[in-house]
Parts: sequence; structure tokens; C-alpha cells
Amino acid sequence: MKLYVGNLSFETTENDLQDLFEQHGAVNEVNLMMDRMTGKSRGFAFVTMNDDAQANAASSALNGRELNGRPLTVNEARPRADRPRPSGGKRNFSGFRR
Repeated sequence: MKLYVGNLSFETTENDLQDLFEQHGAVNEVNLMMDRMTGKSRGFAFVTMNDDAQANAASSALNGRELNGRPLTVNEARPRADRPRPSGGKRNFSGFRR
């Protein structure tokens, strides 16, 4: 099961998350999302655990728990296709200017 972990401090590392989630079961993978331009953390990550029961236990235990001074948001990650699209439609900025 893949878990979304949000509201992370910019100082939080993948190792911090690995250690935290391993207290509740085997962690398969940790992906801390980084900004391409700055190389800094974007403040969220995905943690994959093989056992759904352990993942649910980790989610229940860690949601709201403080890490590096910030309360974590932990829940099951939704597939990309399920997320709503931003409204507003396409914008074309390649027009001519006066």
C-alpha cells in the first residue's frame, strides 16, 4: 500500500521517514518529492509498505504525530487519475503584444 505523507518540514529526509515508518512494519520504498528548480523538499512524500495491515496501522499511528516540529498528514495515496483537474482551461500566451 502506498501512503501519502504531507506537511513535512523541509529538513525531513527519506531516512527520517524510513526510520519512523519501520516502527510499524516493513517499508518497501520512500520517495521524498523534491523541487526540480531548487532541489529542496516540496514538503510531501510517498511511503510504500508491502503489508496493508501494517500500512493502515502506520497511518493511524502517525497521522497528526509531530516530526521535526510539524504535525504529519498520513493517508492512503490516491492514484494520479483520481485527482481533480485544475479549472480554467488552457491559456495561450503566444499572442502578439501592442
